[in-house]
Parts: sequence; C-alpha cells; structure tokens
Amino acid sequence: MTITVTAQAFRLAEAFVISRGARTEAHVLTVRIERGGVVGQGECVPYARYGESMESVTAQIEALPAGITRQELQEALPAGAARNAVDCALWDLDAKAAGKRVWQLLDLPAPVPLITAYTLSLGEPEAMERAAAKHAHRPLLKIKLGTAEDMARLEAVRRGAPKSRIIVDANEGWSADVYADLAPHMVRLGVDLVEQPMPAGEDDMLAEIARPLPVCADESCHDRASLPALKGKYDMINIKLDKTGGLTEALALRAAALDEGYGLMVGCMVGSSLAMAPAVLVAQGAKVVDLDGPLLLAEDRDVPLAYDADGVHPPAAALWG
Repeated sequence: MTITVTAQAFRLAEAFVISRGARTEAHVLTVRIERGGVVGQGECVPYARYGESMESVTAQIEALPAGITRQELQEALPAGAARNAVDCALWDLDAKAAGKRVWQLLDLPAPVPLITAYTLSLGEPEAMERAAAKHAHRPLLKIKLGTAEDMARLEAVRRGAPKSRIIVDANEGWSADVYADLAPHMVRLGVDLVEQPMPAGEDDMLAEIARPLPVCADESCHDRASLPALKGKYDMINIKLDKTGGLTEALALRAAALDEGYGLMVGCMVGSSLAMAPAVLVAQGAKVVDLDGPLLLAEDRDVPLAYDADGVHPPAAALWG
C-alpha cells in the first residue's frame, strides 16, 4: 500500500472573508492511497487556527507507515486535518475494493439530498445586503459576522433576503456583552442559531447568561473528548471532518452528541467536492447542513457533487465512497 499527498489550490468565485481574514483560493491537500491497483482518495484543509499548515500536515501524513489500517490511524494521529484526509481515503479504498458504497460498509441507509446553507462573507452592510438579495432564492443563508458593529449587517441581510432562513457564525469574534446585546435582535430577525459567539476557552459565560436562540459550538468542539466541556454552554455542535480527524470519529461524535441531547450541525472548511463527500453521510438527519464549499469555488473536482433545488446530493462513486 502506498500513500501520497499532494498540495492543490482551487480558485474561489469571489473573495471569502471572515473575522480572521480573507482568501481567494482554497488550499487543500489530496491524499491518494493505492493498494492492489485500487485507489482511494481523501481531502483536508489545514487550518492555522488549529496550529496547522500545509507543510506540517503533509509531514504528518508522510510519516505514516505505508500499511496503516483505519483502526491504527486513530491512535497514530490526533484529531485534525492529516488524520481526516487519510481516514477518508481509507474508507474510499475499502469501498472500491469491496465494490460497495461506504454507507453499505457502515450498514447505514442510502443517503439522500440535503438542503445546505450558503455562506455570505463578512463585509460592509450594503455589500452584505446585495449579496443576500443575490442569493435570496436560497432557503438557508449563513452570514459571517464577528465584530462589535454587526447589528447593521444583520438588518441588511434580512432586508436583502426576507424569506430565507438565516444562521449566524461569529467565528469567536464577540464578547459576552456583544452577544447578550445582539441575541434578542437575532431572535427578532428570525435567526435560527448562532455559531461560536465567543472564543473557545473563553466561553464559560454562555452557561451564565440567557441563550434565547440555539448556540452551536464550532471551535469549541472537535471530537468526543470535547463534549464534557460543552455541558450547559451549548445547545448544538458543528461536526467538521477536518476537526474530528475523519469520518470514523465524526460518526462516533455524532452518536455521542445525540445521546447527550445536542442538536447537530454538519459543516465544512472551504474545500472541494472531495472534502464534502464523506460529510454528506454524517449530515443525514442533522438539523443544519452547511456543506457549501464547492458552491464558493470557481473550479472543482472532475466529478463534482451535484447541487440543485433539493440541496447537495450524495457523491458519485467516481468521486468518493
């Protein structure tokens, strides 16, 4: 068995802006694992917020023994981008070798299309209103916020898309006071939930103040080990494969979170259809699906995921799984 990792960049349709910065390309690592003439693929997006770089994640993957199993991988690497790409590639490899789909190997029902959020970048209120109006036909919009001047942005997006459901992602950008001030206005404007209003590790106040709309843990929740610290502070968790370290842990986190009463959101980094494909399995039955990465790209994989009025469709076998 051979493991190779390749750096790739996919142009974005337009600049993607959050409270931590902007980008014009999606930089990803593609892992290919070959065994007996069969090739499995996986993708990850190294994220500086979690201390990852393209170089560090590449080094983690290249240091793995060639014949590593999926079970051994869970101990060999921590939760994160490197383990994600390899784990998903191993699932793809096993499915192709067996002539089955991954959901059949997992004894899961065949996945169905899912309505996904479409993300609007952080910008001036006028620009965000124009973007909201452009995408007002979409049933679910996600807006990037995270500053102390977000009230005008909230109002602008609601004006631009009066009928769309809205979710808000603050990307750790608010203080407890800013969140408490904005929360009733988010309720008034019909916002469904807010993601990570305060920085991970500085979010204890969420257990002390009113949460008039669901609060979803993103940066505060990586894998099952994160769950104890979320108790009393969050109502939902956002599962991302690059945080869990692959499909294996994502499914385990999903089951554990449901057992503990959390609502589920399944999200993504800005990557290609190959990164989203395994997440479609995790997202089945989730309250909120945010797998819009390919919709933000100007270019994608040769066999991309299909998006239409029914949402994001399960991957073709030629793409993954």
